[in-house]
Amino acid sequence: MKMMMMPMRMKQHEAGHVNAANLQTLRKLVSRGEGATLEFKRKATYPEKIIGEMAAFANTQGGVLLIGVSDDGTIPGVKFPDEESFVIHAALKKYCRPAIQFAEQIIPLSENRFILSYEIFPSDRKPHYIVHNKDRRDVFVRVDDKSIKASREVEEIIRRRQRAKDIKFTYGEHEKMLMQHLSTVGFITLKEFAELSKLRRYYASRKLILLVLANVLRVTPGEKGDVYSLAFGG
Repeated sequence: MKMMMMPMRMKQHEAGHVNAANLQTLRKLVSRGEGATLEFKRKATYPEKIIGEMAAFANTQGGVLLIGVSDDGTIPGVKFPDEESFVIHAALKKYCRPAIQFAEQIIPLSENRFILSYEIFPSDRKPHYIVHNKDRRDVFVRVDDKSIKASREVEEIIRRRQRAKDIKFTYGEHEKMLMQHLSTVGFITLKEFAELSKLRRYYASRKLILLVLANVLRVTPGEKGDVYSLAFGG
């Protein structure tokens, strides 16, 4: 296993011999199914999507990406791991900023079938962006078994958390209204808070971000929008 951040091409014969203990560990890992820290890909067919998954792990709590495993948990492997690896490294260099830290391992299944394992470490350089062009860059985060494009609020929360400074906020009329709503309903979206408080969306967003950074609220990103709730229950 090697720590890698720059593209390199591996030779297939360097993958080593089949190891029964490694295969047992692999099958046990796969049996857990995809989740917050585990993702399967059959092949590196869509490298930009794969590095989005890797960046999502780095932006959240880390995880393992396995190439050569189907969504249903079957393990067909790949025939040319060096080519799969080259594609992934090239895509990381082209699209991912800043570079993420990960460990790459080739696990032989047989003489001509292999699994590529990428262990992605939680980053202290968040957020990591997938840069499509000069006008578009996305941040992805891991939620359950999905990698989700982060909202502007979640992106800012990730970025500002890296500064590790005390967050100050004013507990005024709008905050009191929000706490009363959460103690009754349990959750709220940005749109709902803006409507409840009669604040413009921008100012409602600022208040929610500050309350998350102050550990008063927690935010749960979702494909249909973020959901805010009390950090320590109602």
